[in-house]
Amino acid sequence: MTKGRGLHVGLAFLAGIIGCESLLGDPPNKLRILQTNSAGDNVAVIDPITNKVVGQIEGIEANHGVAVAPDGSRIYISDEAENTLDVADGKTLKVVKRIPLSGRPNNIAVSPDGRRVYVAIIEAPGGVDVIDTGSLRDIKTLPTKGSIHNTYVTPDGKYVVAGSIAGKTVNVIDAQTDHTAWTLQMDLGVRPMAFAQNPDGSTKWIFVQLSNLNGFAVVDFATHLEIKRIQNPPLPAGKAPVSGGADPSHGIAVTADGKTLLVCSRLNNALYMYSLPDLKLVGGADLGGKGAAWVTLTPDGKTAYVAMAVTNDVSVVDISSLREVTRIPVGFVPKRNTTGMLLSPY
Repeated sequence: MTKGRGLHVGLAFLAGIIGCESLLGDPPNKLRILQTNSAGDNVAVIDPITNKVVGQIEGIEANHGVAVAPDGSRIYISDEAENTLDVADGKTLKVVKRIPLSGRPNNIAVSPDGRRVYVAIIEAPGGVDVIDTGSLRDIKTLPTKGSIHNTYVTPDGKYVVAGSIAGKTVNVIDAQTDHTAWTLQMDLGVRPMAFAQNPDGSTKWIFVQLSNLNGFAVVDFATHLEIKRIQNPPLPAGKAPVSGGADPSHGIAVTADGKTLLVCSRLNNALYMYSLPDLKLVGGADLGGKGAAWVTLTPDGKTAYVAMAVTNDVSVVDISSLREVTRIPVGFVPKRNTTGMLLSPY
């Protein structure tokens, strides 16, 4: 079976599981969207079938990043109020552990094998804290050039990629050795990122959103060089921008089939679609809320969930039609969100 066909079959199988929930009762795992609320003390759990909030993780002030263990047993949340990584049970949604960190955290990422969580430390001097999920301990801090806003693990699991706003750097760390593989100095602060893959699964490009850029840069992973910079389209005549600020384009994701790039524009209050690998603009969806801050996708690539930090809701966008289909009220100032399979009965 080819890789592409295998992905197609896998997604179809997942869609079949989700579609049969009503017939088979509660499956062992359920697809959920998790939405942090940075000015609140709860994380919302959204059912992508009903587009309703069906559960809450409570008691985490200023929750920032969220990630789900590959087996759905745990949910990890970075806690800016306590400078901890909080661990919630994937079935009960109760916080069971708070792991002290080296400083104030921002976003987080889980390795594909679930053995490590990488926590962005925004408090100077910054770095990436490495959490061993077996012992639930912070075992080391990986040094970076500048404090870190977002961390990612490349789809092949081989590298940790950490972006610094203050240092204006992309820091690429070998996940096997925990040593820096390479660092790229940018001219603007580094904000959200996403990845395109080669046919063999290795990383081809990093899509990098930057401070004061309504668009994104394209970094070639092999040469460690920026090869292109793309501006999101201008607003139509007569339509005013929603807001200014240092992050006019914040939130970016690639569909699982690798064919589509979705890009948030806070300034234009829109979600734009670019085809891959040619990076041609396909179109955009106007968003009913305000403050587009992050985007996560369903595994089948059909639906996008955009956190709207100003209007305290999540915009649900049908990707094929580029149409907002509903908005889901959540907590206060929703920012990061993610998609995961949970053990939760919710």
